[in-house]
Amino acid sequence: MKLKKLVTIALVSMAALAGTRADTIKIAYSDWPGYTVLEVAKQKGWFKDAGLDVDLVWFEYSPSIDAFSAGKVDAVTIVAGDALVTGASGSKSKIVCLIDYSEGSDMIVGAPGVDSIKDLKGKKVGVELTLVEHELLLQALKVNGLSQSDVTLVGTSTDKTPQTLASGQVAAIGAWYPISGQALKQVPGSKKLFTSADAKGLIFDVIAVSPTSYAAHKEAWAKITAIYYKCVDYLMDPKTKDDAIKIMAAKVGADPSEYAKNVPGTHFLTVPEAKACLKKSDDMLSIYGSMKLSDKFNLDNAVYKESQKPESYLVPKIIMDLK
Repeated sequence: MKLKKLVTIALVSMAALAGTRADTIKIAYSDWPGYTVLEVAKQKGWFKDAGLDVDLVWFEYSPSIDAFSAGKVDAVTIVAGDALVTGASGSKSKIVCLIDYSEGSDMIVGAPGVDSIKDLKGKKVGVELTLVEHELLLQALKVNGLSQSDVTLVGTSTDKTPQTLASGQVAAIGAWYPISGQALKQVPGSKKLFTSADAKGLIFDVIAVSPTSYAAHKEAWAKITAIYYKCVDYLMDPKTKDDAIKIMAAKVGADPSEYAKNVPGTHFLTVPEAKACLKKSDDMLSIYGSMKLSDKFNLDNAVYKESQKPESYLVPKIIMDLK
């Protein structure tokens, strides 16, 4: 009888433990400022305060997407256009939170002696093919009267772009902060040729959730979205901005004063701004218009063959219900 009782207790304990694990929500995030700001919620205990068991899992950007695609995490912080690519490969998602749009931190950086986008004609450019910097480069070429055929693309992992630029193998590279900042620092004479500030709304960042996790934890995802915007408010508040930057800089191993200089390159969305971006329009500052452009880019570059219908990914209700 005693043994039976002990076995019963053990089974109950194991079930409870399994239940706890099942209820843990895992979010993959990486070193883009709009993603790293979630570290504020982690450090301040805001998830626990809301009754949530959230595990923020740190990755490089591409591996974070791989982890999501493999079902190792419930959600990923990701460029909206990349969420379409992931979905086309079979890992559909529900976009519950609009994080930000890039406003200068994504850059096309020229090597010494390269002074403009027009100077790139007939030259090599290092970018991570079919990802966001490739799309930014095409926009830069377009507004300068050039096209992709006017340059030679050199597939380069984003974290390797500073070394590639320094090697002299390419005339320019495409990278996001903090890597774009590293390239400018490591290569004397290099300069910004075009940035996301010249194409506001082209690059939106979001929290993309697996449909299974969204269906099982709708209330939790509503709370997580609200907490994200609480992090933004903490960063934007002059009284707490320095603390937020200190937390974010520590996560990526950067000097807080240097990190602070680059924060304006990311346009962190407040709740009212996120609601405005959910208005249907072909304008790039509408998430619908921006994702439509990304969908076209992916189709034109044979990333996938059939439109991903961006509106099928968006769950506007969560944001629209926030006060």
